[in-house]
Parts: sequence; structure tokens; C-alpha cells
Amino acid sequence: MYKKNFITTGMVCEQGRAQYYATLQQAKNGELVRIKRGVYAKEIDLADVMIDIEAIVPDGILCMYSAWEHYQLTTQVPAQYDIAIKRGRKVVLPEYPPIKLHNLSEPALSLGVTTTTISDFKVKIFDIEKCVCDAVKFRNKIGMDVCIEIIKEYLKRSDRDIAKLNAYAQTLRVAKTLKMYLAMGLHQ
Repeated sequence: MYKKNFITTGMVCEQGRAQYYATLQQAKNGELVRIKRGVYAKEIDLADVMIDIEAIVPDGILCMYSAWEHYQLTTQVPAQYDIAIKRGRKVVLPEYPPIKLHNLSEPALSLGVTTTTISDFKVKIFDIEKCVCDAVKFRNKIGMDVCIEIIKEYLKRSDRDIAKLNAYAQTLRVAKTLKMYLAMGLHQ
């Protein structure tokens, strides 16, 4: 389940008790960073662009700023990993890296989910049209300037799918607002 640069106590225990205590000592000395109980990594390995979301937040989906940045829809640099989970689900987050959970209802959570590879990790992420709809839906939280930037960048793309975007907007109940923004964006 944990791959690449993560070290688990299970992996260490296979090498013997001495290695287990050595790993605990390395974490205590700051040579390893404790991700969550039983999972450690070297700090240099955490500087990678992406984390193993499935290992840290099972069934989590990359969303909001993290997804917008992946699709190059915004110039905003995410301060944390934005991960969507099912509303009501409890998740214990690690101390590092910074993760912000977004609790979504089942229909919103299952809409537009795709899988991609980022920095050798298989990552669940919302597709680009769902990400644009999220920007419209949460425009008051993220700011109008960010929302408009995302829509403008989306409209510049050759791979955009306006029909799919409108279908998602209907499902997420942001169709009227999106239509207004698209009309402004298409006439500039």
C-alpha cells in the first residue's frame, strides 16, 4: 500500500527488532518524518510534487486548488493538498504534509472522478470540467478573482468540453451562474 519513499513499521519489523528501534530513533532525531502512525519518510522524499493520497487518505480525491494547479487553471500555489472525502467520514490526518479535507455528498463526490499518474503515484482526481464547476460553486470561499481566472484558463484550452461542463453544472446546481460567467468569458 505504501510505496516509493515511505517506510512502514511492518516493512522494518521484517528486518528485525533492531531495525525497528533504529527507525524509531531516526524519527526521534529528525532523520525521518512521521507521516502517521506506523508510516515514516525522509524529509527530502517529501519534497516531491505529489504524495501517495491513497496511502494517506484512502479513497480521497484530489480537488480544489491542488486539482486546479494540476490542470494549470490557476496561478495560485496550493498551501496544502486539497482532498475530497465522503461527508461524515472521519479521517486521521498526518502531521505532515498539510492536507485540507473537503467533505462532499455522495453525488458530488462520484461525479467526474478520473485517475491519473502524478510523480509516479496513481492519483484519483476530479476531471477538469468538475474542477471548473467546483470553482463556480465555491466562488465565495475562494474569491471571485480565482473563479474568473479558472474559467478564463479553461476557455483557452483546446480540450474543453462545454457540453460536459454544462451537464456537470446542472447536476451540481450551478448552471445559471456558470452560464453567466461563460457568456462573459466567451465575449472577451
